[in-house]
Amino acid sequence: MRMSFSSQRWLRVVLIILLALAVLLAVALAWALPAPLPAISSEIAARQPDPEHGRYLAVAGDCNACHTQPGGAFFAGGRALATPLGAVYSTNITPDPDHGIGRYTLPEFIRLMRQGVARDGRRIYPAMPYTAYAKVKDADLQDILAYLQHGVRPVAKADRGSDIPWPLSIRWPIAFWNKAFLDDRRFKPDLTRGPVWNRGAELVQGLGHCGTCHTPRGLAFQEKAVTNSSDLYLSGAELDGQSAANLRGNDWTGLKRSTPADIVQLLKTGRNRHRSVAGQMAEVVEFSTQHMRDADLFAIATYLKSLSAASRQSGRFVANDVTARQLESGHLPNRGARIYIDSCAACHRYNGQGAGLTIPNLAGNSAVLHNSPDTILSVILGGARLPSTAGEPSRTAMPAYYWRYPDKDIAELATFVRNAWGNRAPAVSEDQVKDSRKLVLERVRQQH
Repeated sequence: MRMSFSSQRWLRVVLIILLALAVLLAVALAWALPAPLPAISSEIAARQPDPEHGRYLAVAGDCNACHTQPGGAFFAGGRALATPLGAVYSTNITPDPDHGIGRYTLPEFIRLMRQGVARDGRRIYPAMPYTAYAKVKDADLQDILAYLQHGVRPVAKADRGSDIPWPLSIRWPIAFWNKAFLDDRRFKPDLTRGPVWNRGAELVQGLGHCGTCHTPRGLAFQEKAVTNSSDLYLSGAELDGQSAANLRGNDWTGLKRSTPADIVQLLKTGRNRHRSVAGQMAEVVEFSTQHMRDADLFAIATYLKSLSAASRQSGRFVANDVTARQLESGHLPNRGARIYIDSCAACHRYNGQGAGLTIPNLAGNSAVLHNSPDTILSVILGGARLPSTAGEPSRTAMPAYYWRYPDKDIAELATFVRNAWGNRAPAVSEDQVKDSRKLVLERVRQQH
């Protein structure tokens, strides 16, 4: 039986579509193939790596915070890292030959650190900040590998698969993400700046991967800027139920009022006259920055202080004593104030000033004034603990109140604090508390 003209035409259309899809698939697979191994210069090949310098760089890169599970073996991985699609788990970076990086060559390690491609060709989720490590020079990566392979005890622990559901867990599309968003050029010094500024910029943009948390992200979860080419860079972000601070030159919500010495003190001890750290930043201080050289911390502070203010300003602060006088007189204007007297004033005091470097002040606190209430809700619901450092060994803790107050009360308390003593920040809704509570309870569940 002969096919009709119409049937022949539709067959040709179907064949053309199938051919086009085959071509697109071929292009996609070509893009998704593992990146080639980088060429190693003769100078690097002949160089004797320095494992002790590599150890310092691993500290500066804060490898411990992600690659050591609480209570687990050093650098053996397994720590849950939250993403919008589900948790991924850090990998074993001990020198174990079967489960760690014991068999990695330098080119394979450089490709991993800059392209996010493992030795076996698997794509690494960009929860690992290879977008920042791409800026690190070859010699430094060579030293880090020497430290990991010769200065760390091997642990035979297999990596854990992610909690991301299929098909979102398929990894080869990450190649397209890299094509769109990965800038793998090395850090290039700004010749119009001095060596201290450039050292700080290199650390912040590279090993310190500060933008990973402190820069807002787009729809594809990409950092909206990776250098100071945009004032979005380091302007603060919401991540995993907390608000990473604005590190730019804004007044009360940024670093305008902080001196370089203030910034060094915060990175060294976890607290200064303006603020204190909690959550993930407390781990950064405890495991990383307190162990860094003062010269490097000062370089970081010099670079951060050079950043202009972000155009998106959030809360503001104009000091007044109205709230303190109301609380002292027993005139409590709302439910939030009454909860504050009951559960907060004993430590943070009627004037919201706290107690020196031991109890954080709430008046003019950048975390309190942040446009998003994520951090203050996370602290109220889940509690907080200051890091223990050589300069400030006391690990002062605030208890969790998720068990004590319902969403409405927490919303009223947070709204009161964000608008007391001269603070001016948006009110907090019950829905925001509900969302934060879910994240806090999940973290509590994981800890137990």
